[in-house]
Amino acid sequence: MTIQEIYDLMDRFEASSLHTMKVTMGEASLVLEKGGPAPSGAGVSSPEAPVQQERRETLEILAPLVGTYYAAAHPDEAPFVRVGDHVTKGQTVCLIEAMKMISEIPAPCDGIITHILKANGALVGFHEPLFQYTPC
Repeated sequence: MTIQEIYDLMDRFEASSLHTMKVTMGEASLVLEKGGPAPSGAGVSSPEAPVQQERRETLEILAPLVGTYYAAAHPDEAPFVRVGDHVTKGQTVCLIEAMKMISEIPAPCDGIITHILKANGALVGFHEPLFQYTPC
C-alpha cells in the first residue's frame, strides 16, 4: 500500500458515513475510526474493537419561537429549573416573550437538566438550544 493510496482511503472514509473501517492488503493492515460514539449498526465490528460502556443520551430543549428568554416568572423569583434538577414532562422550564406575549416552554419528557445554555434576558432564535437534559 502506497502513501498516496492511504491518503485516498482516508479522504473517501472521511466523506463516507462509516464510523470504522479496517483494510488489509497482504501483511499491511489499516484501521480508520472517526471520533465520537458510533451510530448503532454502523461501521465494522472486529474482536479488537473496545467495548463501549452504555452512555446516557443527552438531548436538547429547543426554542419553539424567536423571543426573549426568561429563567423565572419574575426577576425576584427563583428560576424554574437549575442544573441537576429533575423535571417531569410538561413542567415549565422557562418563558419566552415575543411581541408582548409570554409562552411557557415545557419539558418534553421526564429528565435531569444537565446544562442551561441561555442567560436570563437573552434573545433566542427559532430552534436554538435552551437546555441540555438526560431523559429518565
